Amino acid sequence: MTITSRKARIDKLAENGDAGVSLVASAWRRLRRSPVFLVGAAIIVAFVLIALLSPLLAPHDPSATLLLDQVSKAQNKIPDPQPGYPLGGDDQGRDFLSRLLIGSQQTLMVGVLATLFGLAGGLVLGTLAGALSGWVDTVVMRIVDVMLSIPSILLAVSIAALFVHPNQYTVIVAVAIVQIPVFARLLRGSMLAQRASDHVLAARALGVKPGAIVFRHMLPNSLSPVIVQATIVLATSIIDAAALSFLGLGNPDDSVPEWGSMLGRSQGLLDSHPELSFWPACCIIVVALGFTLCGESLRDALDPKNRR
Repeated sequence: MTITSRKARIDKLAENGDAGVSLVASAWRRLRRSPVFLVGAAIIVAFVLIALLSPLLAPHDPSATLLLDQVSKAQNKIPDPQPGYPLGGDDQGRDFLSRLLIGSQQTLMVGVLATLFGLAGGLVLGTLAGALSGWVDTVVMRIVDVMLSIPSILLAVSIAALFVHPNQYTVIVAVAIVQIPVFARLLRGSMLAQRASDHVLAARALGVKPGAIVFRHMLPNSLSPVIVQATIVLATSIIDAAALSFLGLGNPDDSVPEWGSMLGRSQGLLDSHPELSFWPACCIIVVALGFTLCGESLRDALDPKNRR
């Protein structure tokens, strides 16, 4: 490439606003123009707002059996949609819309906390394996390989079944443990790539202590793919938590609604009242889709190969 053509290319990049732009700024510029990211972000924002404002949005107490007189188990009858109850009631005469709205809080809390705890555990194991190498790396990665060899939902069910009194916190622990090896393996790979980078070699040549190299140079530059993965894992955490509640390994208190447990309770009425299964299943699918779309868009935007 000649000097003239190189200068022309730089001028063109400057006109488009791409010259001298950081990776984050360049990624945000692409995300703003991505319909996939915008749809996913809209779903996530709507879900978070509904979950936070659900006590104000719910028209009735989700545990109050206000429509119990319209329930007939002998005739397999539940309350139909009516004024004040847009989605009708469930088999206990409780307002179904209110239970869906309040259930979003439990889903958000379980998904976020499980992802955060899994991320924290993965950061510890990934940092140990990527920074120390040797036998520490071997031991950590063999444990990670064993955990990854087991299907995630099967491992989560096995962990949740160990608790004598299941509740929403045991679901969080089970789902978080399943996510730890995903983050650990990804962070270890990123740190191994950083170990051979020029700035790490320069720091070693200058006599910087190993601990400072790990926590000031290697770890901060290795977190981008892990953070992106956390967005995608949020969708998996929500699905796994709903699956555990569906199987009866979640909170046994039915007065506290949760989408997975609502889906589990409705399976006996699937033939006669499929709407009881449709609405919580639809909510789980849409929310998981929102986090997946955002995570995939972030991954593409932060990939250096996609920079133009």
